[in-house]
Amino acid sequence: MAQQESIRPKVPQHAMSADMARRAAEAAAAKSKEFGAPVSIAVVDDAGHLVYFLRADGCAYLTFETAKGKAALSAAFRRPSREFVEAARENPGFWLNATQSHGMIIGAGGYPITRDGVLIGGIGCGGATGDEDHLCAEAGAKAVSS
Repeated sequence: MAQQESIRPKVPQHAMSADMARRAAEAAAAKSKEFGAPVSIAVVDDAGHLVYFLRADGCAYLTFETAKGKAALSAAFRRPSREFVEAARENPGFWLNATQSHGMIIGAGGYPITRDGVLIGGIGCGGATGDEDHLCAEAGAKAVSS
């Protein structure tokens, strides 16, 4: 008897795997412990969709949104989110419209993730100071980027 071919369509594999996202979040969490600051960490794929989330004990509920928004901004624009703070001050109307409708947040703490020089996602941290959030996101991204 011949084996019947599956009629179920195949789902494309994204470059940002759940395991890679977890490792990035764990590296960011380890960095946050150096500061003694609890942070929420969101990892998104190249389209800004959430792949992994980690919230440290003691984080405010809002840090989920800020972490995810910073990660999405970094993935969309392929740069650390803190690079957009000054641009948003100079042209707030544009940046408010460009980011709000896509769930992005401007502020330090987002960093793009690459694989073989190609953007595959972003990581965002929220809950510490802007500089600490940035360093945590950078550590997470660098742990899995190539």
